Amino acid sequence: MTDRQSLAARLEAAAAQLPGVTSEADGDIVSWAADGIRFAILTRGGVELRLDPPIADAATRTPDTDSSPRGPEWIRFNPRVLDAHANDRLDAWFALARRRAAPRPAGGPG
Repeated sequence: MTDRQSLAARLEAAAAQLPGVTSEADGDIVSWAADGIRFAILTRGGVELRLDPPIADAATRTPDTDSSPRGPEWIRFNPRVLDAHANDRLDAWFALARRRAAPRPAGGPG
């Protein structure tokens, strides 16, 4: 599996590119949030990301990705190698999870 430090560095770089993202460390766990909504959590078992349920379902059919016990909208990604393909998926899923954490306009799609 990818070393945790490389995965953490990639997540920090992704967070720096997105507005309003905060991170919080609690022991071995680092989480990222936007507008008070946690959307990514780095644990010893990889990174868990909160996506739209249909996207999360499709994501679980990609390499090194599984469902998360956090719920149907969460995936766990623990790449064996953090290569270009893994980085692309991680960056896209992190950005999507950040957008999903944004507040929805009143009366808008939810």
